[in-house]
Amino acid sequence: MTLIIRPLVSADEAMWRQLWCGYLDYYETELSDEIYVSAFSRMLSDDHPEYHGLVAELDGKLVGLTHYIFHTHGWQLADVCYLQDLYADPTVRGKGIGRALIEGVYAAADVAGCPSVYWMTQDFNKTARVLYDRIGQLTPFIKYSR
Repeated sequence: MTLIIRPLVSADEAMWRQLWCGYLDYYETELSDEIYVSAFSRMLSDDHPEYHGLVAELDGKLVGLTHYIFHTHGWQLADVCYLQDLYADPTVRGKGIGRALIEGVYAAADVAGCPSVYWMTQDFNKTARVLYDRIGQLTPFIKYSR
């Protein structure tokens, strides 16, 4: 099996949408078509250089995705990287897809000069947290939102 982690391209839209729907289904979330179109076009647009997408391609088929955002930070001069979404098709879990996608974001952050990559997950996402505990550092921060 050949795994390739690569940037999202316009030809990926249908498969990307299917994967992102799987991700959102896990979190019991539905979005309007306008959001799908906007998110995809932003990741490919020069008008949004901070927003990026990577996909995992296994033997020619897209099996995973990640979206990440570079942004300024008030406590340091360099930008930081927020890994916003990460998903691997359930049929390929346990094959290193999630780790490879995170490492792809780490590599992109390194190239961009971002010393920090961070992400959040639901406390009940136990399967993913096993991976996250191996490749990241759990912080004591608690998220609030409006």
